[in-house]
Amino acid sequence: MADDRLIVAMDVPNAVAGLDLAQKLGDSVNFYKIGLGMLTGGGLALANELKQEQGKRIFLDMKLFDISATVEAAVRGLAQYDLDFLTVHGDPHVVRAAKEGAAGSSLKILAVTILTSLDRADLDDCLIQQGEVGDLVLDRAGRALAAGADGVIASPHEAAAIRALPEASNRLIVTPGVRPAGAASGDQKRVATPANAIANGVDHIVVGRPIWRADDPKLAAEAIFAEMKNP
Repeated sequence: MADDRLIVAMDVPNAVAGLDLAQKLGDSVNFYKIGLGMLTGGGLALANELKQEQGKRIFLDMKLFDISATVEAAVRGLAQYDLDFLTVHGDPHVVRAAKEGAAGSSLKILAVTILTSLDRADLDDCLIQQGEVGDLVLDRAGRALAAGADGVIASPHEAAAIRALPEASNRLIVTPGVRPAGAASGDQKRVATPANAIANGVDHIVVGRPIWRADDPKLAAEAIFAEMKNP
């Protein structure tokens, strides 16, 4: 039985490539992330195919951000597809609107704290307030959870501190920026191995390129499962 703690990021060009990857992975993987880059390549159609026809779990990584009414309407529209996770930016007004849009469905709203591709120099460029990245992530996570988020997206480096927050009780922590031992970091700047991430208290890890770029994606996924079992 597949271990749902691993979510495979389908950062491939289109739905055809996504279906091909799912076929290669077969029953070994049960949870997939479909992001913004796939949206114009048939991402929603792929999400429906994997969910309705193959019984897979789906994490729709849209990172929504807009005025409350627009976010609520967008989430209400997406909730009809019976998907599992949806990301929004962690600003409290966005989280509250997303929860309103998801009302009556099983869709979990996950709040983005600070992207794992960013470091302090990047935040300076964006005029984000001063402070250590980890401290800012912790503050944003607490605010998003207090606003009603079902969980947060955060680097494995901040996962243990978020898990210790009172607001994080019974909430999800999902971590991108996870790389198997020996893999390149790519464009991620705050990374950890699957074993590190699980040891830090995360519920799900998201892995993309180390799997879909592998000569044998199924073998690569199975190696990650082995790492996860020995945190």
